[in-house]
Amino acid sequence: MPSTPPVDVAVGVLRRGDDILLTRRLAGTHLEGYWELPGGKFEAGETAPQALLRELHEELGITATALRALIRHRHRYAERTVCLHAFEVTAWQGEPHGRQGQALRWARPDAIDPAELPPADGPLLTAARLPDVYAISGDYAGDLPDFLRRVERLAAAGVRLLCLRSPALDAGTYATLVRAVQALARPAGMALLLHGAGPELPALATELGAGLHLPARRLAALDHRPLPPGAWCAASCHDSAELALAARIGCDFAVLSPVAATASHPGAAPLGWAGFAALVEQAALPVYALGGMRPALADTARAHGGQGVAVLRGLWER
Repeated sequence: MPSTPPVDVAVGVLRRGDDILLTRRLAGTHLEGYWELPGGKFEAGETAPQALLRELHEELGITATALRALIRHRHRYAERTVCLHAFEVTAWQGEPHGRQGQALRWARPDAIDPAELPPADGPLLTAARLPDVYAISGDYAGDLPDFLRRVERLAAAGVRLLCLRSPALDAGTYATLVRAVQALARPAGMALLLHGAGPELPALATELGAGLHLPARRLAALDHRPLPPGAWCAASCHDSAELALAARIGCDFAVLSPVAATASHPGAAPLGWAGFAALVEQAALPVYALGGMRPALADTARAHGGQGVAVLRGLWER
């Protein structure tokens, strides 16, 4: 018996300062009482942007004038599968109000309890907190002033998420490097993620208020999230099984590679944008594209359902 096609739903993230808008599901509806991002199901013949424009007018009485793709993903409820097409609503006319009698509230994304939202909206809440560019450092070659200058340059360029990757370093040298980088990153509003498989890294990350980026080999050995909630936890993935495992153990986001040919892995067959989009739509967490990426491709990644791009040489070696 053929499976039922997923229900396509358009969802909008509206921002007012640091807050985003939530609406409360009405009594008698599916998942009544939950808070959610505004939006609704496609009508026949509608594209995702068309559906969202209509829903925002019907629900909130506003006319959206500018949209930017966020992420796209599927979620399987017991009774149905939904495919969420999320957009940032960057401009609108009118003041949002509950035209159908629903309650509204503005809240900081990091202050919203995911348990208040429908399960399908969890990745959207995370996506609303993440930037569209995830920077990855080059290897540390022993010149600390030069390394720190590169970190400062990233911060000045607006980078807000940095993976500190240097697999050849011993644990002690890496810890020293991490502390020096975090002293620059934290005041600049840049979140730092420690990369590696070493058993000491979760404790170091917790001590310094940093996150953790799990290589695929480390991810494969885990059955739970290695950090408490509140710190970013990411994973490197290359296929649907790794993406599913990353979501199952509670990672916040993943990096999927290689999307394009890359000098660091010349023998790896690239996924291409179509392959990336197919894997991302099935993923239950935001996903960055890695491999041959540069910041200018962030919108392309978003158009294919991703969070944005993870960039090494395109930023670090400038």
